[in-house]
Amino acid sequence: MKIHNHRLVGSQGNAIPFRKSPNHGGALAPSFLVMHYTAGRSADSSAGWLCDPRAKASAHLVIGKDGKIIQLVPFNVVAWHAGASSWNDGSKELVGMNKYSIGIELDNPGRLVRKGGRWRSLLLGRDYDDKDVLEATHKHETAPAGWCVYPQAQLDAASEVATQLFEQYGLKDVVGHDDIAPARKADPGPAFPMDSFRARLLGRSEEEPSAPPRFFTTASLNIRLGPGTQHATVVPLPLPEGTRVEALGSEGSWRRVDVLDAVAGIQDIQGWVHGRYLRAAPSA
Repeated sequence: MKIHNHRLVGSQGNAIPFRKSPNHGGALAPSFLVMHYTAGRSADSSAGWLCDPRAKASAHLVIGKDGKIIQLVPFNVVAWHAGASSWNDGSKELVGMNKYSIGIELDNPGRLVRKGGRWRSLLLGRDYDDKDVLEATHKHETAPAGWCVYPQAQLDAASEVATQLFEQYGLKDVVGHDDIAPARKADPGPAFPMDSFRARLLGRSEEEPSAPPRFFTTASLNIRLGPGTQHATVVPLPLPEGTRVEALGSEGSWRRVDVLDAVAGIQDIQGWVHGRYLRAAPSA
């Protein structure tokens, strides 16, 4: 992909779909990228709503689960994606991040609750399969909830676009909506891999390497040789509830982990567990 006249185009010069939103402000010289989830039914429906004057909201891009992109506002024009927000960039407090940032909306239903043995979006009235959900505690909260995982195609598209935006506009950093408006927003949520996403854009500091995320198991849990129940277990006994693990990678809703506690006297265990049964450990 590349950027031409503040519009996104494909690598072969093919136009990325553009729907002009009337919900925008004046000129923008961006310094930050802000990531959101749509909490909508689909990328198309969310883009449609953000182009409706009644929404009084917009974003520069909407990215679908399949990686398809819709642009709504040119990158040199203020979009209304951040609302009441602020961020300290190290030199001063920036208030009203619409004036300083490009906003990307990722098609994702957001927070889910457990109802009738299924994960449900109360906002959308829709159920989601366990395999598509990560159970985790938001960094600004104390109780776990369900969060839909972001498909790899969507993350790849977001990363490619973000790389172009950083190069084109010399952006300083990428943050979540939950960073700039923590009292009222939870997006993009725990399922979005912000640490690795930021590391790819900014480069990881050698002096302060990013620690892998840590979790506790929320139930007695088998650890397997691969990402799926068809794979054999690594050890004969399941991991007890409350076992500490460190995430090493992921595939879909499965997580490859390093077990930090001894299990039945066995140490140095690594394998795959389902992300539904992991709860994020509090930050140190």
